[in-house]
Amino acid sequence: MQIAGSVLAAIPSPSWSGFQLGPLTVHAYALCILLGIVVCLWLTRRRWAAAGEDPETVWDIALWAIPLGIVGARLYHVLITAPEDYFGPGANPLDALKIWEGGIGIMGAVTFGALGAWIACRRLGLSLLRFADAAAPGVLIAQGIGRWGNWFNQELFGRPTDLPWGLRIDPTSHNFPAGLPADTLFHPTFLYESLWNILGALLLIWLARRGVLKTGQVFWAYVAYYGFGRLMIELFLRIDHSQELLGLRIHVWTAGALVVLGLAMLLYRAVRNRREGPEEAEEPAGDRALAGGSRGAAG
Repeated sequence: MQIAGSVLAAIPSPSWSGFQLGPLTVHAYALCILLGIVVCLWLTRRRWAAAGEDPETVWDIALWAIPLGIVGARLYHVLITAPEDYFGPGANPLDALKIWEGGIGIMGAVTFGALGAWIACRRLGLSLLRFADAAAPGVLIAQGIGRWGNWFNQELFGRPTDLPWGLRIDPTSHNFPAGLPADTLFHPTFLYESLWNILGALLLIWLARRGVLKTGQVFWAYVAYYGFGRLMIELFLRIDHSQELLGLRIHVWTAGALVVLGLAMLLYRAVRNRREGPEEAEEPAGDRALAGGSRGAAG
């Protein structure tokens, strides 16, 4: 149980969650996501240029990755997180299209965003591995910024806590757990994940500059790192509604899968880079031929 003194040191939740722009409502959550995308694109362009590539191609890739990422984020929420809200008794499946009412999943966003980047890189004759390495730190920072949208929405917080940095939630909010005292504080999981992601981005950049992470490894290190942080939060802190599988939140399984996949691919890339060298191991021969042919035609 929390103590009264901790309430005085609590993190407050904002009462402001957006503003009206004519007939439209601009939500603070959306602004956080947009800011994250802007920072991600800025950092990715700098890293892509530092890798010797044309930074303008980042815009071409973004035209595929961002829309597909939005679709994937919504699909993850609708099909994985809360399918009963759209396909259960009394639900309207068409509500799945109302993304402005909230409900997205970052794991779906990254998965479909990566698909969009793959399509764009194939069309442009670019190395997906090299681009993924350049983009990974920016994606992590974007995820860290986007998490602040949960703070504005007073949602996706953790278990009750008496820690001095506990998060205060408006007891009249529909997200406030039933049966708890109005002055209950909660773990600010949005802050934990935000700090974890931003620190991870800095770590990836540092390891890449030191040559610890080679071609293809920066991205997979991102996958494993993010998956582990999300796994810990989902396993021990989050209390919001989620589908379960074998007694565990579905996000525990997906985050765990990211950790396993990331570590396995890190090992694979390390072995392949050691055998063939980072440049030779960059992509299959067919992709290298396609990339070379495309660059030659453009030149």
